[in-house]
Amino acid sequence: MEFAEYVARQRPALMRFAMVLTCRTWLAEDLVSDVLGRAFERWERISVMEEPNAYVRRMIVNEYLSWRRMLSRTFPRAEVEPSVISDGADERAERDAMINRLAGLPKKQRAAVVLRYYAGLSDREIATQLGCREPTVRSQIHRALTVLRIDLTATAPNLQETS
Repeated sequence: MEFAEYVARQRPALMRFAMVLTCRTWLAEDLVSDVLGRAFERWERISVMEEPNAYVRRMIVNEYLSWRRMLSRTFPRAEVEPSVISDGADERAERDAMINRLAGLPKKQRAAVVLRYYAGLSDREIATQLGCREPTVRSQIHRALTVLRIDLTATAPNLQETS
């Protein structure tokens, strides 16, 4: 497959994947652009792989993890709530709320959750992507889901009051 054909087919999916990881559209665009630029330079090797898309996705995860370290040192940390532009659709509001909850997770936990529930990878595939062991993947996902459950419980409306 030619690189231009790969980008035409896979860029929208890679952008969605990066958006879920970064929780910021502009950062996802930068991340995917940088990774695709490096993939272009190595396309002869990547294109002959059994699953070139898995390799590029791993490049995105690795780049995201290194950017998070860099951004945590250089990004201003004002106590400002992220603004959510609502278009009135419940689905979009729920998605934005989940992205905000994901943004509060530590980077490896977020990456593990995104790879499991967004990309649909198995523990073994996630361990390969993150460069760790399968029990570590399960532990990261368990911890992340525990935090998300606590957060969801804390923000859920009290159903007993409406009865």
